[in-house]
Amino acid sequence: MNHLFGWRRLARLTFMLLYFLIEVLCASQQTVQSESQRVKGIVGQSFSFPERVIKSGNLLYGDLGSIANVYPGKEGKITLEKRFENRLHLNNVTRYFTLSDLQIDDAGVYTVENTDEGKKIITFELTVYNVVSKPQVTECDSSSCSVVCYVDNEKEVTLTLYRGEEILNQTSSPDLTTDLSLRLEVEGKDYNSTYSCVAANPVSNETVHVPKCCSEDGHPNDADSDEKTLGLFIIAVICVLVASGLVGLAIYLKKSRNGHSQGGANRYQNWSHTEQIYQNWSHVEKTLT
Repeated sequence: MNHLFGWRRLARLTFMLLYFLIEVLCASQQTVQSESQRVKGIVGQSFSFPERVIKSGNLLYGDLGSIANVYPGKEGKITLEKRFENRLHLNNVTRYFTLSDLQIDDAGVYTVENTDEGKKIITFELTVYNVVSKPQVTECDSSSCSVVCYVDNEKEVTLTLYRGEEILNQTSSPDLTTDLSLRLEVEGKDYNSTYSCVAANPVSNETVHVPKCCSEDGHPNDADSDEKTLGLFIIAVICVLVASGLVGLAIYLKKSRNGHSQGGANRYQNWSHTEQIYQNWSHVEKTLT
């Protein structure tokens, strides 16, 4: 009887021990939660790490450790890295850690440790991009009826040529020292289609319309020819007007100089005549006296 009682007691203790271990494991699973996300930011703009910190928590950055922390009744406080000063704060409305005026070198791994209820760890792998530049289109090459679309190359930028919604060509390059470019030659059968050039990266895109520089039969567009002819005509008219003005000015200056010379001669003749009359009158007076 005592032997049976001992076995029951041992079984009960074993059951209680197993129950305790299960509770500890469940509690640990509920207390520490971990997630990881890849996120994107844009240079000059703000980024909020989407994990609400109501009472207490920390923001860690790479190997630096804590760069901001929050305690009950206390706002976010920068503790490390002077470059984050006046740019990192806890948003009073969303309760997200927010980093403003993003720079390319702000990219990296950030960790939000939320200790409001248990402990929750969210890791954010932040990549920061510039807004993509607007593509440019060269003037028409009438010899080949083609244009070139190009754009400044930056991180993860692609350049794509479209005919309507169809992709004609696409390019990208890890070499950021050279521009991306694509050439478009329009054949007669595709003349009535519309063409566009799109530069894009993961956070932005820019589109330009690509004009057709040749007619359907493969000759330069009449509009382009008319524009060039009109331009040459305007230049010719301006040259004629300028030349006429210079000739007129030269004639005027010459006449002015001649007028001054003739006036001087007349004045000299009048003075000589007056002097002659005076001499004759003096001679008459002497004779009379």
